[in-house]
Amino acid sequence: MKRKREKKGVAKERDGRGSVSIKRFAFIYLILMGAFFFVIGYTPLQKIIDVNGAYTQWVVLVTARLLGVMHIPCVVHNSILDLPAISLDVRFGCNGLEAVMIYSVAVIAFPATWKKRIFGILAGFIVIQIINVVRIAGLAYAGVHFKGIFEYIHIYVAQGLMIAVSLGIFFIYLRYARSDDPTP
Repeated sequence: MKRKREKKGVAKERDGRGSVSIKRFAFIYLILMGAFFFVIGYTPLQKIIDVNGAYTQWVVLVTARLLGVMHIPCVVHNSILDLPAISLDVRFGCNGLEAVMIYSVAVIAFPATWKKRIFGILAGFIVIQIINVVRIAGLAYAGVHFKGIFEYIHIYVAQGLMIAVSLGIFFIYLRYARSDDPTP
């Protein structure tokens, strides 16, 4: 009987506020991801509020400004960055919204105070977007100066980078959320 209790204890972890279940985390995570994808992808809802479109436009404009600082001429047409040698169409998955959603939903699903969650989401959003804009600018630079390896960089390096960044930032958040320090 004692062994069964010990085995059950492995599936749950104490956090000082009660038990945390991996199943609970996964359930909340999946429900929230489904809700976010519904809000972003449901066409009738997009006609009312196009979260992805507005988000993409903001990312493209910020990236165009960064490219200007890098002395790479760029013209913006909706979600497209027209560069001297290549045009980049920034879409969902490339705009960083997917990475922000993956990270933010994980932060919400993980038990912590709402103060820590809000701070974690805001800090993570800023870091993810800075890295994402630099990533898109780097892809633009590669497209202009290294066109022969652009596809390799885009498909094998840049795409996985954002998911890895979100996961890495989430691990940093976990350390922060589990700390006893109540202030952000």
